Amino acid sequence: MSREWNEHSPIYRQLRDRVTHMILDGVLNEGDPLPSARNVAAEYRINPLTVLKAYQELSDEALIETRRGLGMFVKTGARDRLLQAERQKFLNEHWPRIAATIERLGLTQKELEAAAARRSSKKGSR
Repeated sequence: MSREWNEHSPIYRQLRDRVTHMILDGVLNEGDPLPSARNVAAEYRINPLTVLKAYQELSDEALIETRRGLGMFVKTGARDRLLQAERQKFLNEHWPRIAATIERLGLTQKELEAAAARRSSKKGSR
């Protein structure tokens, strides 16, 4: 996780978002333990209550669970729930702007497919 915080959003919210990205990216898998609030607080030099607030949001969203005496763990199905939510967010918030830009620039299906193929070939060569 990055150690930088932005001024536009509360730190607990940014921490929550970082954990969700780690789940989506496969850094944290279902059943994996989350670092303790104390460890995260010490590492990022933030208040442990801030970490607990982020973890509480994740718990409220049914993405993590507390196992008594063991700590916090990524719940089964968390990645699928996140993917579904992120897909809906993309389609509702980002896609309308992207579609408008495509239309405004007059991009064709063929040009978009060529751009996607170039991106795929670059990812494969890494």
